[in-house]
Amino acid sequence: MTSDKKELAVAALRNGTVIDHIPTGALYRAVRILGLESLESAVTIGNNLESRRIGKKGIIKVADKEFTKEELNRIAIIAPSAVVNTIRDYEVVDKRQVELPDMISGIVTCSNPKCITNNEPMTTRFIVVNKNNVGLRCDYCNHTVSGKDAEIK
Repeated sequence: MTSDKKELAVAALRNGTVIDHIPTGALYRAVRILGLESLESAVTIGNNLESRRIGKKGIIKVADKEFTKEELNRIAIIAPSAVVNTIRDYEVVDKRQVELPDMISGIVTCSNPKCITNNEPMTTRFIVVNKNNVGLRCDYCNHTVSGKDAEIK
């Protein structure tokens, strides 16, 4: 028996979520943001995969879990090109691009050491000033940070 194995085969999801087109440098940050380390469901992570759209990409497949829009939009900070597919009975029932909200609360840490959020027990809050190149401005001290440099809690 001869077979020409050129691609890695990964089992299809019966039910769950596939997050595709994640930039390779952001893949493991996305895993952390979504809390997948502590998830009981099967999780498949692929990195440095070929992509016509972004060159190299990462992909996350989570069995038996559908994330809320709010949960998934959190990764838009670091992966604005990500596409989310909801799978039911092996079929894609919903496919959408993640969307960066206008305000982000409690996800990003302000890198200004003098910011009140680093000195008092309070929730951080950032205004999204640029959705294309992901620019964030602290609502308390006006310090700005790019999405790729943002420290995610």
